[in-house]
Amino acid sequence: MNSFIVAATGCWNFDFFNNFSKQHPGSWYFCENPDGLNDLLKSIKPRYIFFPHWRWIVSSDIVEQYECVCFHMTDLPFGRGGTPLQNLIVQNIEKTVLTALRMDEGLDTGPIYYKKPLSLHGSAYDIYKRSGRLCWDMISDFIKEYPNPMAQEGAITNFKRRTPEQSQIPEGLSLEGIYDYIRMLDAPSYPKAFLEINGYRLEFESSVYINGKLYAKVSFIKEENNV
Repeated sequence: MNSFIVAATGCWNFDFFNNFSKQHPGSWYFCENPDGLNDLLKSIKPRYIFFPHWRWIVSSDIVEQYECVCFHMTDLPFGRGGTPLQNLIVQNIEKTVLTALRMDEGLDTGPIYYKKPLSLHGSAYDIYKRSGRLCWDMISDFIKEYPNPMAQEGAITNFKRRTPEQSQIPEGLSLEGIYDYIRMLDAPSYPKAFLEINGYRLEFESSVYINGKLYAKVSFIKEENNV
């Protein structure tokens, strides 16, 4: 019987694992950080390691020894690199694809198994949950088909990983642009969109843009608490 590891961050991914892994044959294991992955690999030789949402570089030893599948939120080779969701939204892109690719030693350079369309509407949390559900649709295909990946084709575009400092809302945005900026960072464990005013850091979430008006939940935090 095959074994499978799902390595992912985000509470939504753990919920998806609990809901969907039971529907598939084989032995299934979940980890949420590199130490957990390394511990599992001491006793398990998985057929696949799936990475629905991962924040760390996977060691070359693991990539070479196992078939590691990364899920990336762009139409590769467009958008290789970090924080793809935020980089897409700041470019006013409303639709993308979720790409399942085999990891290699490059950054999102490996061959492609599947691509499926993905909407970028809603908050980052909404989109990550939508993407996580789509990952499991693809995982179902993996278990049925055991596909062979094909080399990437097309023009290469690289994204640069965004920093927490870039969560500050830029000047000159329209209300719709501010809405996009807030929603693209509105997910658990992500640095919220913010402004710094009169010694306070204003953090924004739960934004809604209706009839030319923007509504959002705002937290006022004294600047000394951010040191």
